[in-house]
Amino acid sequence: MTSSASESSDDPTAAGWIAVVGLGPGRPEWLVPEAATYLAEATDFVGYHTYLAMVPAALRHGQVVHGSDNREEIDRARFALQLASEGRRVAVISSGDPGVFAMASALFEAQTDDQVQPQWAALDIIVVPGITAALATAARVGAPLGHDWCTISLSDNLKPWSIIEKRLGHALAADFVLALYNPVSRRRPTQLAAAFEIIRAHRDLSTPIVLGRDVARPDEHIEIVELGGVDLGRCDMRTVILVGSSTTRIDDLGGRRRVFTPRTYPLT
Repeated sequence: MTSSASESSDDPTAAGWIAVVGLGPGRPEWLVPEAATYLAEATDFVGYHTYLAMVPAALRHGQVVHGSDNREEIDRARFALQLASEGRRVAVISSGDPGVFAMASALFEAQTDDQVQPQWAALDIIVVPGITAALATAARVGAPLGHDWCTISLSDNLKPWSIIEKRLGHALAADFVLALYNPVSRRRPTQLAAAFEIIRAHRDLSTPIVLGRDVARPDEHIEIVELGGVDLGRCDMRTVILVGSSTTRIDDLGGRRRVFTPRTYPLT
């Protein structure tokens, strides 16, 4: 864990608190007001280096910044809890929504695991919501999440691949729209192709697929394609993939391509 600060705003008489804050996709306009309030009032920011850099400059007021690697979630959570127990006002930074494959659950795990410190138990962990990547991507292309949908992470770092395969198969069989997070990385180069083999077994090749990379950031790139023509080589860890259901449509009316899933479902 590394720390930096232009100045410290520590007040030894103030009660400590801990808030896990979702920044949304990274666009300042998409940061919820409650998150902005906690960021402005915090004495310390704790988080992954990349996400700490996303905190709007206007909300930085000399906070002590504690950055760490992306794979250090539990250690980061324990560190943040300890800071708060010492009277610091701690904002733990997540992108998107902190409760979606992010730091909120890590904080609760750390607060209740075998290494818990007695003083951590009294802390109330505040979870401040943010706009998650699936919602941001969906808004850019229309309303693909207009009917029932589910979210699945393709990362098998914390769960076995067999569980991911099982969940994919059942969700596809139930005809959910899927939002796939963490699709591929250098350490996981083959899982995305394996997941799409399962998808092709359950979906027509004309099924709409949306690839949203860095949505609401300067390098935003969004593609709307059909399952039969999707190029998985365009995906990385900063991509969220939306897989349509049997009723999801691509609409080209008015010269602007949109994707939506009707709110009604045909009788079977």
